[in-house]
Amino acid sequence: MKGMNLKEIDTEKFQHDLLEWYKREKRDLPWRKERDPYKIWVSEVMLQQTRVETVIPYFERFMEKFPTLEALSEAEEEQVLKAWEGLGYYSRIRNLHSAVKEVKEKYGGKVPDTLEEMTSLKGVGPYTAGAVLSIAYGKPYPAVDGNVMRVASRILSIWEDIAKPASRKIFEEAIHRLMYTEDPSSFNQALMELGALICTPTSPSCLLCPVQEHCHAFEEGVQEELPVKTRKKSMKLVHIGAVVLKNKEGKFLIHKREATGLLANLWEFPNFEMTSFLDPETRLRKLLEETYKIDSLIHNGTFAKIQHVFSHLTWDIDVYAGEIQNEIPEDERVKLVKPEEIQDFAFPVSHQKIWKEYKRTIRE
Repeated sequence: MKGMNLKEIDTEKFQHDLLEWYKREKRDLPWRKERDPYKIWVSEVMLQQTRVETVIPYFERFMEKFPTLEALSEAEEEQVLKAWEGLGYYSRIRNLHSAVKEVKEKYGGKVPDTLEEMTSLKGVGPYTAGAVLSIAYGKPYPAVDGNVMRVASRILSIWEDIAKPASRKIFEEAIHRLMYTEDPSSFNQALMELGALICTPTSPSCLLCPVQEHCHAFEEGVQEELPVKTRKKSMKLVHIGAVVLKNKEGKFLIHKREATGLLANLWEFPNFEMTSFLDPETRLRKLLEETYKIDSLIHNGTFAKIQHVFSHLTWDIDVYAGEIQNEIPEDERVKLVKPEEIQDFAFPVSHQKIWKEYKRTIRE
């Protein structure tokens, strides 16, 4: 470590200052009232890459629907995806669903309380395992996510690149050495809370920080330079044409995505990457004929333009409306549904927006 060595921190005083602040200032969050490892596990998976304010209503609804590990393990994937709809990063819920089934079969429905068993479950990495083991079982494992790495990098003056996977071990070791072993649950949550409320990515509130006197970055005036993080590669931009199609009975065509890959098994309106020089309406008609054997009439011009940003790519979606002129066969991946049935299927956010715009501009 460059700069401050861990020995130069008064660990007991640091723990005391941090935990006293946490007791006073911690937010009233529904999962903080829990010690059930299943519920803590669900909350931690939801909180990955999602804001706390967004997660609260999802967590409460999810727990009403799947109050126990057994309830989730027995649920159909379609139900589970629908309950997750809008949270994004759907591999998280698929992995959780697989993992709770394994817990039911292999561990009799009891969430494992060892690091080795916990990290053997699908989708459970060191962070999730550390959070569940410390919060639910009171075991002194660090829970090191981006928030915690940022806090540790500033307090301990760690100049390792947090974007590199190899750096995680350094941060885990640092937090392990700082750990308040008498209450690992509060200690880990206090670090997370400090990162969320005070030690923020930009413009940290150093003057309000309860552990300011322990912070080497503040002492040196380099808090804005830490953590070190290399930039991601440039974002891929994909131009998509989507079409909301209605048949003569007033039913709408929806299609289920492939079982693997991006947004796997979610439902959507027909859409295609637009790479041709043909005019968009002609291109869409040809693609619908090739893919679904649909004879379609596409209205001229878009009724909506939607942009959806993923971590690695951006979709620019031009949305059209049209009619199906012929009879088309349905199967498990292609359905014709009444407008009131649309809400029963799990759609990605971009296609929820398409439907909302369609109702607003075309049907009303």
